[in-house]
Amino acid sequence: MIRKTLLSLALLAMASPALAQSDDAGDKWSGFYVGASIGNTDPRGGDDGTLLFDTNLDGSYGDTVRTGAGADAFSPGFCGGVATGRTPGEGCFDDRGGTTLGARMGYDWQMGHWVFGALAEYNRHDVRDGVSGFSTTPASYAMIRELDSTIALRARAGISFGQSNDWLAYATAGAVRAKLNNRFETTNTANAFDLTDSGDADGVQFGLGVERKIAGNVSLGLEYLRTRLDDEDTIVRVSRGTAPATNPFLLVNANGTDMRRSDDRLDLDTLQLTLNYRF
Repeated sequence: MIRKTLLSLALLAMASPALAQSDDAGDKWSGFYVGASIGNTDPRGGDDGTLLFDTNLDGSYGDTVRTGAGADAFSPGFCGGVATGRTPGEGCFDDRGGTTLGARMGYDWQMGHWVFGALAEYNRHDVRDGVSGFSTTPASYAMIRELDSTIALRARAGISFGQSNDWLAYATAGAVRAKLNNRFETTNTANAFDLTDSGDADGVQFGLGVERKIAGNVSLGLEYLRTRLDDEDTIVRVSRGTAPATNPFLLVNANGTDMRRSDDRLDLDTLQLTLNYRF
């Protein structure tokens, strides 16, 4: 619904009687600009995530946590979301996207119809991405990451067009750093759990956009961005707590078991309206 609203507003505001190419490109896009953006960001591909285990604490994940009888302690399975109870039958909350608000500044150089530039952008987000596992106890274990903010440095290159060359279509790509809030939730009250989290994630960002001058130095745009973040540093150490020595997490190594998400990459889709003022 949000994406449809953004697209409708952008098309209405940027409607033009003709998009014919002008021979005289002028120099409408050169200069420094500041702007703001509003849109929606959604996580991608979270439904297939699981939890991975390192039962002997050798740094290698993919071990099976087994009961004293040798059975798979996590045979009830996993879900790509946040568990709502102790068993899979109680369901999971889906991953959640939300509103994105941003501020940007940049500089463009126009050479004929070609436009090249660089920009910095800061965005606040409301995104939750989780994965949960269920043990035979029964108990649930959920690793949750929430995207708080991103700061990106991107280049962009495009071409101006239209009767007055007041349209700009472009591609953009660059580096991004994100602030992630990672947390862990479980219904297991016997073991102790310690989460290690760097709080930051680096990655890349790329996308496409279109922008139109609507009044003097003001331009309105519609932009799609794909953000790809590497989140490999979040680990939960499961130790004894009040559990007996026969606890499945302690059978291979008495110091416990490490767990992490199988999906150590977070992919995001953003669709946003931009409003820029060019000096």
